[in-house]
Amino acid sequence: MGRGAGSTALGLFQILPVFLCIFPSVTSPCKILKCNSEFWAATSGSHHLGTEEAPEFCTALRAYAHCTRRTARTCRGDLAYHSAAHGIDDLMAQHNCSKDGPTSQPRLRTLPPGDSQERSDSPEICHYEKSFHKHSAAPNYTHCGLFGDPHLRTFTDTFQTCKVQGAWPLIDNNYLNVQVTNTPVLPGSTATATSKLTIIFKSFQECVDQKVYQAEMDELPAAFADGSKNGGDKHGANSLKITEKVSGQHIEIQAKYIGTTIVVRQVGRYLTFAVRMPEEVVNAVEDRDSQGLYLCLRGCPLNQQIDFQTIRSAQATEGRARRKGPSLPASPEAFTYETATAKCREKLPVEDLYFQSCVFDLLTTGDVNFMLAAYYAFEDVKMLHSNKDKLHLYERTRDLAPGNTAPSGTPPALWVALLCLSQSWLCLL
Repeated sequence: MGRGAGSTALGLFQILPVFLCIFPSVTSPCKILKCNSEFWAATSGSHHLGTEEAPEFCTALRAYAHCTRRTARTCRGDLAYHSAAHGIDDLMAQHNCSKDGPTSQPRLRTLPPGDSQERSDSPEICHYEKSFHKHSAAPNYTHCGLFGDPHLRTFTDTFQTCKVQGAWPLIDNNYLNVQVTNTPVLPGSTATATSKLTIIFKSFQECVDQKVYQAEMDELPAAFADGSKNGGDKHGANSLKITEKVSGQHIEIQAKYIGTTIVVRQVGRYLTFAVRMPEEVVNAVEDRDSQGLYLCLRGCPLNQQIDFQTIRSAQATEGRARRKGPSLPASPEAFTYETATAKCREKLPVEDLYFQSCVFDLLTTGDVNFMLAAYYAFEDVKMLHSNKDKLHLYERTRDLAPGNTAPSGTPPALWVALLCLSQSWLCLL
């Protein structure tokens, strides 16, 4: 447990960055580099390990071993993986670490005073309200959120439900890019949810280096892709920081140099995204003609939008008709309209669009985690939205093209028939 063991650990620290450079192709599907960077972030900052540090180091080693086991199947034949696995066994033996014990999420050690990554005397340019904002009035902050199947609240408080399967840009301006990937919830289903999220913070003056944050299903790291938790080696690096709120479930990124707060959650298997950003930053783009491609700014394309309220109304009508007689077959899903509304009221007592989204998602997926996604999305709105009078949205804000709006006199029975036509197998039962 002495300096000899510590020097061996330091040797491993020196090897890990080499693997990060030599084997970049293993980032997908093999995730060994993510395990390496998390262990590096958890243990960097010490040059030798004393006896008093052994329990914390053993905990980090167990977390490292657990991470490598999770990715073993996709890392067969990968040199970086096998080197890491052997290195873990050696360090376990040298530090008398038990393989059984706590495995906390990796966390950055406190860096020595005066280290460039912990400087508090950041230049004024690295604080938005002192630098970007030149006039006396307070900045106007805006909010965008994406959650569930998926539901989008744009910077202009437009609320939409979208299909948007595959990769789509949420934000793209002069300071950062955000892209989401949505995948089907069930095989063959039109219901999609966010399975991957990538955030790129662009290098900015003396404040931050370029940093990349990536999250996907069952992987919500509390560090950037390079293992760091702030903006790098620049003088104002501390103006960009990641904080883990709930291990594996909730992280928050503060980018003070652009006045921006980002919240990422994993709820069930899928991710939610919420951001608070000044209008000045939202509109800081070079190519204004292509702004319509960014979902948080302009919303989803019309051909990707779903009028879930019409479907919800049809489902409610179908439920009432079913109670009157056996003419309609029972739904094969876990929730009826009545049980879905009752479940959503447990967390969302106000019947706004978040409540209606919750009902829609339970009927579409049968997964109760979508109720929690709607609940947390609204909690994030309460924290991030600058106008407390606009927390709840009650009306459909999607602008339908001519001919897309349902005729006001359409009988409810016709919508039941249309619902059945869209799910013809249900009507043939």
